[in-house]
Amino acid sequence: MQPSLLHVTPSGWCGLAFALFMLIFLPMLAGSYWLSVITSAACFTMAAAGAGFMYSRLGMVSLTQVGLMGIGGWVTLRLSYAYDLPFEINLLIAGLVTMIFGFILALPALRMRGIYLALVTLMAAGGLQFIFATLKFPNGGGGFLGVKIGSYDAFNGPMLAQSHEAYFRYVVIWVLLGYLLIVAHLRLAPGRAWAMIRRSEAAAMAVGVNVTLYKTWAFGIAGLLAGVAGGLLAGSLGLLESGTFGAPESIMIFALSVVGGARLWLGPVVAAFLYRVMPGILSSFGLDTNLAYVIFGAGLLHALITAPNGIAGQIFEATGALGRKLGLAK
Repeated sequence: MQPSLLHVTPSGWCGLAFALFMLIFLPMLAGSYWLSVITSAACFTMAAAGAGFMYSRLGMVSLTQVGLMGIGGWVTLRLSYAYDLPFEINLLIAGLVTMIFGFILALPALRMRGIYLALVTLMAAGGLQFIFATLKFPNGGGGFLGVKIGSYDAFNGPMLAQSHEAYFRYVVIWVLLGYLLIVAHLRLAPGRAWAMIRRSEAAAMAVGVNVTLYKTWAFGIAGLLAGVAGGLLAGSLGLLESGTFGAPESIMIFALSVVGGARLWLGPVVAAFLYRVMPGILSSFGLDTNLAYVIFGAGLLHALITAPNGIAGQIFEATGALGRKLGLAK
């Protein structure tokens, strides 16, 4: 039986407790460097949540999430430099723009699936990579592109989050809102429709499910999450580089979403940790950061062979087993 909209599952309580820890304690424990790294990881968590949601609920592979993050970052920077609007307004506009791009990406999904859909979204990511490298990201210049050569203007983030600690908490709140958006959709009519579409599109159409609408809407949600994530990353760094949003990065985020556990809330967190924090850990030990790719590959094989719910599933299984043992010991 599907839980009601306001019902909080045990896993949900764990997620809220984790978010509370991130909000209150982590900024006090992490230094400025690690806080910056973890803030970046929190931004990528939202993009990974979109990729995992698409794969786990509809069986569709989208390899454009990081490219859509780049669009969201570009729009946020351009609006922030050009107009004196609150950061939140710029962020929401960026999310709506990438949602429209998500709708456009959904067009091939109406006719293709599997490897063919993955290739189309990968080509879109490659096209966005070329555009970012050619046009560059706005840095305070004039004209439509807003690019200066040799210098850049200071970027003003949200008024309520000027310090690194405050901005990290600000990002965590946005990520939590993104998770709640996904959960709300899964518990309402779209969630039931997506479940039927994943089982059988023919059966879903037979009972009156508008497959075109719900597939398009799923791509739109993933695009919205990626755009907001890109805007938050722009607010964190103040200056974006085209290399951050390459096609290989989109492939990596999707693969790590599978490794982390696409169906569980912890999965995108694990994916973002591996993607952004793991290289920093290796670097702090004097190791080559490219070693992270070896770890990612091993993790992907492990997830595909022995852990269908990824690392997050294994963590929940281990903690559940421990809880049962403790309960028996009482």
